[in-house]
This record gives sequence, structure tokens and C-alpha cells, in this order.
Amino acid sequence: MKSILFKSLAVCCLAVSLWSCKKDETQTVSNVSPAGTLTASATSLSLVQANGTKPALTLTFPASTVTGYTVPVTSTIQFDIKGKNFASPKEYVVSTTSYSPTVNDFNTMMLALGATIGTPAQVEVRLKSGAAANAMTYSNVITLSATPYLASAWIYVPGNYQGWNPSTADSLVSLTSNGVYTGIIKFDGSPFKITPEKKWDVAYGDAGGGTISTSGGDISSVSAEFKLLTVDLNKKTYTIAKADYWSVIGNAIPGSNWAVDTDLKFINDGKGTWQAKIALTSGAFKFRLNHDWTTSIGNNGADIMVTDAGTYTLTLTVNADGKAGSYTMVKN
Repeated sequence: MKSILFKSLAVCCLAVSLWSCKKDETQTVSNVSPAGTLTASATSLSLVQANGTKPALTLTFPASTVTGYTVPVTSTIQFDIKGKNFASPKEYVVSTTSYSPTVNDFNTMMLALGATIGTPAQVEVRLKSGAAANAMTYSNVITLSATPYLASAWIYVPGNYQGWNPSTADSLVSLTSNGVYTGIIKFDGSPFKITPEKKWDVAYGDAGGGTISTSGGDISSVSAEFKLLTVDLNKKTYTIAKADYWSVIGNAIPGSNWAVDTDLKFINDGKGTWQAKIALTSGAFKFRLNHDWTTSIGNNGADIMVTDAGTYTLTLTVNADGKAGSYTMVKN
């Protein structure tokens, strides 16, 4: 009987001892509240470029609460085209309880997601919140309706080929203002740089390995020919490759006599336009690709006739296939 009593007392003492240890230990468990309800100031948005710097809408949500051991919580706004289930969303980390993208920012985001300029589209938005990648929670989903607009942006390419003058340099265009710029330029094999504006206040040069930086040196154009130049200001990278080009040839062009081409200049406006101002005499000419007769453009296939000599602005607009197009002749 005494043995049983002593054993019972021992078990009780052990339980009390364990309870005391648990009471005194440091609490290491965190409790993070799930993502709260997301609200939008509007769901039908009017995107007008003239209002580009104004807020497109305001998204609000409650702050996360943390009890127990304090841990940092990340709140992220996610956007994706409706129906894609946030498979590849655009994400924006926020440090407050509201987010107000500008009209320009929202328009750029829609285009980056694959929306079409001038076509109504629906975008879904939600809040992602949590303290760890495997512990994320999500808010309700709100559907936003808007029609994106064409919002082109340009950067400039001053170099030795044009006298290192940013104010007259060729440009590269980003049709969606997404930070990626492209264009075709006829280089002379000498170096160049990239400027966001038509001045030298900020200039990007070669930082090695296809990257650019404001402390980089001159960028090599490699060889004297037409080049397709692509600059990504988001990643600070560039690529340069040989490009197709268009010229004119014919006996209406002094010195040509169907043997010497006069190259056109590519207009980096996203419309596939080539242009040149040329003194023409009575006679005929055609446009052709890469100084070769494999691909040429004329008047319904025939030569383009010039009956009134003078200086003309010739404009060739090439179709998306790069093989056909239309032209205009305007006498200056």
C-alpha cells in the first residue's frame, strides 16, 4: 500500500515539475492573422493617358496582426487577367494598408499581362499575406474592368554615327512603356551610348556581359550595318543583332541607274515605317529588301514612275510579315 502511495506522489511531483518548466519557458509560437478583406474604390476604371499621373483606383485592406513571437509579415497585391487563376501575376509588395497605382502604372501592368490596346479587359486582384512562403493566405478576389491605351515611350542612342548629339540621336521605342525598347539603326561600326532623354544628364554604357550601367564605357556597334538594338532598362541589359533593311534603286535616282541602292531610315515608331528625302529625276524606281531583288515593292509590282522631277519624301510602311507594304511620295 505504501509502495502504491509513494508511486502516486512521485507521478504528481513529476507533473508539477513539467508544468512549471512549460510555464517558465520562452514562447516561440507566432500567430499571424490571415489576409483580410480587400476593397476597391472603383471596379470600372477609365484609363486616359492625359490622367496618367493620377490614381487609377485605391485598394485597401486591414493590417495583419501578430501575437506571440513577433515575425515580419509581407503583404503583396497580385494582378492577373481574369480566368488565369493568378498563374503568372504581376505582384507589388506594399508596406501600408492601401495601394493606389497611377493610371499609367495600371495601364502598363495590363499590357504586360497581355491585354490588348483599345480592347476592354478584366483584371482580377487579390491580397497575398503571410510570414513565410509556405504559410501564405489570400484575400477575396475583386474583378476590375478597363481598356488599356497605347502609351509609347522612347530612349535615345547618341553615338559616333551621328556626332554624339543626344538631341538629334536615333530613338528606340517601347510601345507599352514596359521598360523594354527596340529599334533599327544604321551604325558605322563605331561606339554609342543610351540616354533616357535627349541630353547627357543620364547615360548608360557597356558594363560587360550584355549589361549596361551609368558608369559603363562606350557600347560597340560591332560593324557598319543596320542593327536591331534592344535595351531593357528594367534588367539593365542590351542585345544588338544584324537587321533587315530597305532601300530604293532605279534610274530616277541620280547615280543609281538600277545599280546603286539608297538606304532608307527606319522610323522607330512601332509602325514598320522606313523613310528618306531624295532628289528624283524623271524615270522609275522600286523599294527592295537588303539590296536584293528577292523581295521588292513597287506600284502593284511594276516600277514606280516619276514624271515630275524634284525632292520627295518617300515613306514605305512594311506589313507585319516584313515582305509587303505600301508607300507614299510627297514632293517637298
